[in-house]
Amino acid sequence: MPRSIDYYFSLHSPWTYLGHATFLEMAQRHGCTIVYRPVPLRAVFDETGGLPLPKRHPVRQRYRLMDLQRWRERRNVPLVLQPKHFPFDPALADRFLIAIVQAGGDPGRFMGDIMAGVWSRDDDMTRPEAIVAVAQATGFDAQALSAAAESEVVRQHYDSTIAAAIEAGVFGAPSYVLDGEVFWGQDRLELLESALASGRSPYRPDASA
Repeated sequence: MPRSIDYYFSLHSPWTYLGHATFLEMAQRHGCTIVYRPVPLRAVFDETGGLPLPKRHPVRQRYRLMDLQRWRERRNVPLVLQPKHFPFDPALADRFLIAIVQAGGDPGRFMGDIMAGVWSRDDDMTRPEAIVAVAQATGFDAQALSAAAESEVVRQHYDSTIAAAIEAGVFGAPSYVLDGEVFWGQDRLELLESALASGRSPYRPDASA
């Protein structure tokens, strides 16, 4: 039976973007099913004590810019360090993605192209027409997705991911959850790969350890 990985992410996150292609390739190589879970990250931060970027100390902000350069080189992914349209609200694109999944589609390419729009092409991906263009370019019925993205079913599903993420132990993006074990950050992909390759039992928090 194929293993399943819950993929919690924000299209707003450069770290999700940097690790996306590597994660998809890894999941395919190991025959894993991906459960896509776009999450309103600010709401998760508010519940778990995280801070949005502008509220972080300048020392942390400077380190982030250095680390983005290191991982841009490591992953060999084009990335604009300070895009013109960041921060942006990914809610509409997230709901398009949920609509793709609910219609039985694979949103991997759509997701990757939305993030490339922000982090590589310097596009404004909050514009509905930009999201529609990506949906069309990645082979989907953009008109149907536009309607579904505004439906109450999709909106409720999107809102429900906040509680689901926190219950799963997720507090940042991207997070990959394998058999209940959380791997936070695209820099944990090598550890996820090791867990998949070894087939080991998942680690659990243990206060007595």
